[in-house]
Amino acid sequence: MINIINLSKVIPGGPKVLNKISFEAYPGQFIAIKGASGSGKSMLLKCLALQEKWTSGTYRFDGVDVLKQGFTGKMKVKREIAYLEEKPQLFQTKTGLKNVIIGSVTQTPAWRRWTGMMRNDDYMGAMDTIEKLGLLDKAHQQAQKMSGGERQRIAIARALVHGAKVIAADEPVAGLDPHTADRVLGDLKRLCQEQGVIVIAVMHQGDWAERYADRILGLNNGELVLDIRGRRLTEREKMML
Repeated sequence: MINIINLSKVIPGGPKVLNKISFEAYPGQFIAIKGASGSGKSMLLKCLALQEKWTSGTYRFDGVDVLKQGFTGKMKVKREIAYLEEKPQLFQTKTGLKNVIIGSVTQTPAWRRWTGMMRNDDYMGAMDTIEKLGLLDKAHQQAQKMSGGERQRIAIARALVHGAKVIAADEPVAGLDPHTADRVLGDLKRLCQEQGVIVIAVMHQGDWAERYADRILGLNNGELVLDIRGRRLTEREKMML
């Protein structure tokens, strides 16, 4: 569970990007963040994933006050929140399987990233997850030869194999064709329903948020102006973003 209370983000020497944001997120929820360009969507996602530092407020993750933790405590939380950029950062010359097992910088010791060594249990667990995401035929293909949607799903598999409880995805279907976007978002939705993963995704374009998310958070000028559950946005609500 994530509990955010009056969290703000100020750029040193610059403006307040996020102003007193408060909300809770529960296991199994698919939450979409919407708002105009510059509203603070991506910054909120980065702060949730501890890619950026909060200026003030309270951030609790599974009951732990994250901002009061030392380096070790923050790293533990960071490993449980997978941050997926619009274009996933994969090792382009390594296979889908190796990318899933090796993990990202915050997930895996440096020696494993350098050597690519794997145990049998690691191999089986990674292959099972890759199969569940419909990518078994891509397990031994280099990432650079995959489509954008396939790379995004490999990044999701990587997050799950390394124990992520939360997936924070920044525009996960930007640039994908409608069929591929449906596949990626459908996979994320199933992870919420079947594994209790929390998905928080910036989804600005189209009606993807309304089709897949259980809940829509709307930002305007760094402030949370909407928290809509279980329905589409009205025209008036869309005008608020």
